[in-house]
Amino acid sequence: MELKKNNQLKNNFKKPGKKNLKYYLIAGSLIVITLLILFISYIFEGMPAIEELESPSTKLASNVYSIDGQLICQFFNENRVEVSIDKIPAHVINALIATEDKNFYSHWGVDFQRFVKAMIKNIILFKHEGASTITQQLVKNLYNLKAKRESRSGTIVRKIREWILAVKIEKNYTKREILEMYFNTSYFGHSAFGISMAARTYFNKDVKDLSISDAGVLVALLKASATYDPFDRYENSLRRRNIVIDNMVDEDFLSESEGEKLKAEPIKLSYKKIEEGIHGTLAPHFSEYVRQQMQKLCDKYGLDLYQDGLRIYTTLDSRMQRIANNAAQLHLDRFQKEFDAFWKWDRNRDLLNDLVDKAIKNKIEYKTASSPEAKRVIYNQFVTNKSFIDSVKLAEERIQVGFVAIDSHNGEIRAMVGGRDPKVMYGLNHVTQIRRQPGSSFKPFVYAAAIDNGLYPAFPMEDKRFSYNDGSGKMWSPVNFDGKASNRWQTLRWSLAESINIVACRLIIEDFAPLTKIGRFAANMGIKTRLELVPSIALGTSVVTPLELVSAYATISNRGIYNEPISILRIEDKDGVVIDKFTSSASEAVPEETNYILTNMMESVLEYGTGGSARSVYNFRRAAAGKTGTTQDYADAWFIGFTPSLTAGVWVGFDDQRIKFTGTYGQGARAALPIWAIFMHDVHEQMNIPEEDFTPPPSGKVVTATFCKESITELGLPRLVSSACRSGSITDIINVKDMPPVYDPSTDYEPRFNPFPYKDSSNVR
Repeated sequence: MELKKNNQLKNNFKKPGKKNLKYYLIAGSLIVITLLILFISYIFEGMPAIEELESPSTKLASNVYSIDGQLICQFFNENRVEVSIDKIPAHVINALIATEDKNFYSHWGVDFQRFVKAMIKNIILFKHEGASTITQQLVKNLYNLKAKRESRSGTIVRKIREWILAVKIEKNYTKREILEMYFNTSYFGHSAFGISMAARTYFNKDVKDLSISDAGVLVALLKASATYDPFDRYENSLRRRNIVIDNMVDEDFLSESEGEKLKAEPIKLSYKKIEEGIHGTLAPHFSEYVRQQMQKLCDKYGLDLYQDGLRIYTTLDSRMQRIANNAAQLHLDRFQKEFDAFWKWDRNRDLLNDLVDKAIKNKIEYKTASSPEAKRVIYNQFVTNKSFIDSVKLAEERIQVGFVAIDSHNGEIRAMVGGRDPKVMYGLNHVTQIRRQPGSSFKPFVYAAAIDNGLYPAFPMEDKRFSYNDGSGKMWSPVNFDGKASNRWQTLRWSLAESINIVACRLIIEDFAPLTKIGRFAANMGIKTRLELVPSIALGTSVVTPLELVSAYATISNRGIYNEPISILRIEDKDGVVIDKFTSSASEAVPEETNYILTNMMESVLEYGTGGSARSVYNFRRAAAGKTGTTQDYADAWFIGFTPSLTAGVWVGFDDQRIKFTGTYGQGARAALPIWAIFMHDVHEQMNIPEEDFTPPPSGKVVTATFCKESITELGLPRLVSSACRSGSITDIINVKDMPPVYDPSTDYEPRFNPFPYKDSSNVR
């Protein structure tokens, strides 16, 4: 009875257990399915949409080209330029396939056979071997699926995503399209994304010109760009390149004899490209000038300068730029030594103390100090540190330069040196970002106004000291450069050639060159800075930028037609579609007859005036005109000059204007002109620029006239030559409308009496 009862209880216990097991199985299956669905959802959630697969976006560098077709700089987040698969040599493709994915043409995105072999080697033989196909590597390039820190489970998830995306890519693209995307998105080190930039960076070649050895080096970099960097780890790179060549032999892309011959070759790198830098140091200040303009244009057109792959075609001529860089360096390296021999900090102790104080307070340590006491401690550490003080001295006494060359006919900037250091891109641009007194280099505007008012090169002005009441009760008494005055009548031609200050000033106060007309001419010719129209402007006391002054001289070179200086010619998108084009706006600034007479007078500056060393020392013999400029106390030195087609100008000085050249060696003819002369000589000779002359206006209004010499030198009353002239004649050009009468001693016997005929003479003594 008891046994029966126990069996019954046992049976009762078993029956519900079977039923529960069924429920457990169902519940467990549901849980597994749910987890699997969640896992699959998680997998697909972190993947890009199919639309992205159909048009994967890459960040492309914007490239800046010179007018002669050279890549001069780039703007990028990722330094990348796309290239068509048709332009990639077959041996480059073969090197990649032989090394990275031998079964590329037969698999469908994932090579499971290779994957299994790799797992066996990794787990059993403890050898690290990758199994990613080219398509899987492309997935990594395009979508950056790998996190910085990744767990084992994270690696599994990423691998699954890679496989799925690789299959999708294989479904949507041909093998050639996959290869093209791969070559354009892979990273090769040294900020080079894509094979086009890699070819330029390591070999300074176009992709189509890559050799088999070059291909081996680049494919080697795909494994680990830092480990196999041919610049820093040449032996590593050489070994890996030879492995790539062996792989090509194994896959019958090369014969054994070809392989052995190639492996014996050294790697031929372009160190010059690395030295120039990826951002471009041929013309760093010009590049930054272009970048600033492009930023505004990108805002206008809704573009991204750093990843839209724009093609920016500029006006710069890389050949002229190299010559300009060399001219500036050649002269300033020598001239710096001359300045260093004269400059004494012991005589400028207060200035040094101020500069050191400023330098300390600009130090990050001082700015971020937690308390006034901490600031004092840091200050005392630096102010007693000899090496720090020496570094301040060295930086402040470094001579700076601003040089720019412009095509006179169209305003296109051909070369720009914005500072002493050729590798600093974001430093102060001494062509566009400084305003300094131009000194005597401003005088052509004064003479232009005077000529347009009826004067001419043979017209005499008295080189005699005077004092002038400027209306504020102060007397102004300008002096010549040497502090002397000849007390003689001097022609305008001679006065401009020799840069006689007193004559230039007399032109203004005698109203031959009205201030309003000077201001109007200067503005029309390219001076955009607002000028202080006071008599001392004859000596260049009102500040301008070097670019303004050079563009104004380019107007003189261009027969009086002003062209707005430009640096960008056109912008294209990555596919070569033109976004915008640019040309300079032109306008007449100076009547052609007036302009030609001024040009002819400025030629005398180089023939026998203050710019004569351009001929005698630097052997520049082409038709040219120009003007020197030196400011008070030798703070700034200038030379601006031009040929019939090219205008260039130089400013030389210091960032802190309290530092000066302190002697006649700092005048424009010695401090600035050599850079101009070296540049002009080398540009015209090396680039075989045809010789040109300045030609008179076609109107025929500018003619040659012969003047009675004594009427000019003794009377200050220019008269045409006659038989009554005793002391000879002077021949010069003149506008026919300004022709004076013939010399007649019976009427022309007294000197020009009132030295200021158009002003109240009580203002002058």
